Amino acid sequence: MTQSKQPAVLRVAAPVPLRRPFDYLAPEGQNPDSLSPGVRLRVPFGKREITAILLEVALEASVDVKQLRPALTVLDDEPVLSPSIIALCKWSSEYYQHPLGEVFSAAIPKALREGRGLSETHWRLTTRGKGLPDGALSRAKSQAKALTLLQTGEQLPVTLKAAGVSSAVLRELASKDLIERCRVSTGLPSAALKEEGPPLGEEQATAVAAVKWDSFSCHLLQGVTGSGKTEVYLRLIANCLARGEQALVLIPEIGLTPQTVERFEARFQAPVAVLHSGLSDRQRFAAWQAAQSGTAGIVLGTRSAIFTPLARPGLIIVDEEHDGSYKQQDGFRYAARDVAVKRAQLEGCPVMLGSATPSLESLENARRERYQHHFLRGRQGGGELPMLQTVDLRGLQLNAGISDYLMAAIRETVEVHKRQALLFLNRRGFAPTLQCHSCGWVAGCDHCDARLTVHLRKRCLRCHHCAAQRALPPQCPDCGGTSLLTHGLGTEQTEDFLRKVLHCPVHRVDSDAMRGVDAMQSLLEVAQSEEPCVILGTQMLTKGHHFPAVQLVGVIDADALLYSADFRGEERMAQLVVQVAGRAGRESAGGRVLIQTHYPDDPLFGALRDGHFEAITSSLLQKRQSARLPPYGQLMLLRSDSRNEGDGEAFLRTVYREARQHLPNDCQLIGPLPSAMPRRAGRFRWQLWCLAASRRSAMAAARLLVERAEKLKKPRELSWFIDVDPSDVL
Repeated sequence: MTQSKQPAVLRVAAPVPLRRPFDYLAPEGQNPDSLSPGVRLRVPFGKREITAILLEVALEASVDVKQLRPALTVLDDEPVLSPSIIALCKWSSEYYQHPLGEVFSAAIPKALREGRGLSETHWRLTTRGKGLPDGALSRAKSQAKALTLLQTGEQLPVTLKAAGVSSAVLRELASKDLIERCRVSTGLPSAALKEEGPPLGEEQATAVAAVKWDSFSCHLLQGVTGSGKTEVYLRLIANCLARGEQALVLIPEIGLTPQTVERFEARFQAPVAVLHSGLSDRQRFAAWQAAQSGTAGIVLGTRSAIFTPLARPGLIIVDEEHDGSYKQQDGFRYAARDVAVKRAQLEGCPVMLGSATPSLESLENARRERYQHHFLRGRQGGGELPMLQTVDLRGLQLNAGISDYLMAAIRETVEVHKRQALLFLNRRGFAPTLQCHSCGWVAGCDHCDARLTVHLRKRCLRCHHCAAQRALPPQCPDCGGTSLLTHGLGTEQTEDFLRKVLHCPVHRVDSDAMRGVDAMQSLLEVAQSEEPCVILGTQMLTKGHHFPAVQLVGVIDADALLYSADFRGEERMAQLVVQVAGRAGRESAGGRVLIQTHYPDDPLFGALRDGHFEAITSSLLQKRQSARLPPYGQLMLLRSDSRNEGDGEAFLRTVYREARQHLPNDCQLIGPLPSAMPRRAGRFRWQLWCLAASRRSAMAAARLLVERAEKLKKPRELSWFIDVDPSDVL
């Protein structure tokens, strides 16, 4: 008796929190051999239907083939994800130990996750529209404007909307058979330049020439603030477009998008697709399609854009590569900078990491010659770096955190020199503490081991960890006393003081003040106007913004940055100070930076005063090497949180007990330890550290920890996750 041939199996990534693929039979009447990896399938999963990504057509099933259910339908004629993106998602799932299907979900927009098709997103002129005589729609100005724009070629609805053409106008033109929807063109974007860039300096030209095409290479561009790193990016993008390829550019914050798009559109004729969380689902979908089809020559986005498929990938750029925003802090906890390097390797293209203050990990990779290291040591146009000075606060009277010395410098800048002053205070709100003067009561969060911050404008107390909020009390809830005092500084408090004593505008830049998509752009327009003013804000100011008229930078409370329980604290402090100091004197001589501190003799401040960032990083690398901390070891955290205080510790203690005998010899488990804030949002948090000497051992340890944790029976309200290469160990 001949054995019947086993049917081919569709192995898919399903968007569920399970760390494995799933097998299905092909839909009835569908030849499985005709399907390519990267197409979407609608499949049954339990009692519901979900959209999955085909990984491969396998010859053997992982379970008895009789248990398999057929997929319901194939959603795509062609793959929506390229082989390199599929490989990237598989690598990311394995490296970060995250469920495969959820990783793939990060690579496609919401519309595709919901099973919708690739829509016809562009508009173009019909034959009748192309033959319309001049002035035919002169009375309908909006319709005439739309036709003028479409005469230059196919246009995205979002592009037309930005130009003032509404959906109603487009529908009206379509009803007249003057325009029609069309699929995204796959033609090569224009490589033509709208304007030539300035002549390159010697160091800039060397960095541009060092990038070789057609193969993978990783470059670290370290340039002082204002040294022309962006011009290097622009030249590389121009070279990429000239080759008929696309460039993917990552930036750390949404707020940097307007100025970056403006620079790109001023230089290039090629369309720019923008991807970030501030856009609507429809806008992100349209931009994703423009990237995937090849219509967009330049793709600009924040962290998640690294998974965007490109038709012809040629270059990846990660600006401000040191920035912590590139690390996802919940769900799929990946580091976009590291994923960018892996993607460039898979695509066979160069990747450029740029920063004035590179991360210690990137500096060590450059030292080991894994990355090519390029330096831009001087400011563009021959400008001088600002003079940095510490202000010894010991014994000085302060008003809203500002010393008389700093106040005099602010007045001189805005009133005498008619320039702008930028003040850095990395704490929003009015004050971090509210206390009763009669009994000592302190306003604390009911859900976190944290104090509530006073927000005087809103007359409320707010937790900056779980977002809990309540009204500012008129009296102490413990003793009924009415003498309630605030302690500590916040941007609101300093802003109020400055508005009272200065006769110029004061602009506050923090997440409370910068509400709405256009808030940062409005501030940048003020900065570009060069009117005398004070710009006061948090670390949002350190993200690479260009403030041409800023002559003075003041760091109000450097001591809050100086001492941290996190082993990355000193590195981040040095990066923040150098970055914010770099806003001064970019287009004027005599830039000045004043750092207020009670510890002016700290060696870190001494090195910053002397402009020796490289000396700081060299010292920090020596400390890391002695402690076997990254980049000389690899760190992972297994974290738990639960409603019951003891459940998380008990769970991790069991994982520790079951895993430690099976770990590689060069791995060390530490803990379980309570987090620096043990209770957050009503849940108790514990963590188990794993420190490995090599990446191979670290990956083996990560798999082991996850395997042991998944097998344990746990309380219903306990959750856990693993964080590989955590940026925050607190």
